[in-house]
Amino acid sequence: MTAQTMNVPAYAAPAAGAPLARTTIERRPVGASDVLIDVKYAGICHSDIHQARDGWGEGIFPMVPGHEIAGVVAEVGADVTRFNVGDRVGVGCMVDSCRECENCKAGLEQYCAQGNIQTYNALDKEGRPTYGGYSTRIVVDEAFTLRIPDGLSLDVAAPLLCAGITTYSPLAHWNAGPGKKVAVVGLGGLGHMAVKIAHAMGAEVTVLSQSLRKKDDGLRLGADHYYSTSDDATFEQLAGSLDLVVSTVSAPLPLDKYLGLLKTDGAFVNVGAPEEPVSLNLFSLILGRRSLAGSGIGGIQETQEMLDFCAEHGLGAEIELISADQINEAYERVLASDVRYRFVIDAGTI
Repeated sequence: MTAQTMNVPAYAAPAAGAPLARTTIERRPVGASDVLIDVKYAGICHSDIHQARDGWGEGIFPMVPGHEIAGVVAEVGADVTRFNVGDRVGVGCMVDSCRECENCKAGLEQYCAQGNIQTYNALDKEGRPTYGGYSTRIVVDEAFTLRIPDGLSLDVAAPLLCAGITTYSPLAHWNAGPGKKVAVVGLGGLGHMAVKIAHAMGAEVTVLSQSLRKKDDGLRLGADHYYSTSDDATFEQLAGSLDLVVSTVSAPLPLDKYLGLLKTDGAFVNVGAPEEPVSLNLFSLILGRRSLAGSGIGGIQETQEMLDFCAEHGLGAEIELISADQINEAYERVLASDVRYRFVIDAGTI
């Protein structure tokens, strides 16, 4: 085992809102239950931008974002049993939890009662700041390391560690499948995976987007229908017709209009997280016994299930591969919705 801390190259935001720049960070020694991973690819998630710019509250700086990590095992600790050097692995949004609460014992580490430890912008159990995947190496406990199936190339697998599981989890929980009408709000990094996964699950899939400019893409990815939400006729035409709506957008929506799309007992589930508060008229829920819900990522077991499902159905992310010196430009393009559909950093360029 590596007994010493390691200095590795990374890209970090030195302060809230500051451009990311190349730097060197310290990784902890490889412990008995740890896996040392050579990062090959790291996806850029909109939540990286929120956190690097203090959009969700005060962050820990310098901050190395990145929780869509795909790589290869370089070293394993003495007690590691699930992985060997050379294995293809992934790391998602969390790297530890209390492991003792009811949720953790149920495989719901993402809802750990003590709060899970995030891959970056958090403190580990030793009080050290965590640093994410915009780096060349990372040390992770094997219990929070995922196996990437051979059927997925590492570059298109990386975004599955957040975008894939964030959409798979609610689709599975609310039973998307044959006979269910599912709508996805927004065709971006999360939305395009929601469409692919819901289609593979057998649901009838509708995309609700601000415009029709991505309609051809949406239909190609598996949508059966595609509507513009800027057209009020959309809400009239689809009123009371949907079983499940999954919103992937990170801007406030007119919730009453969207809740009106649901059948009785339908659910509107938020996976996008706006920085601003939202409001609604509770009669939008009461009159149709509808549900307004939220969903985070998945637990480790469910994340592995998602990876296996995506490999079985050939569901890699649609990506644009970039070099590390393009990260700041990529952030601006994400904010402008100018990516189809996920930026992935080639960690070899860090």
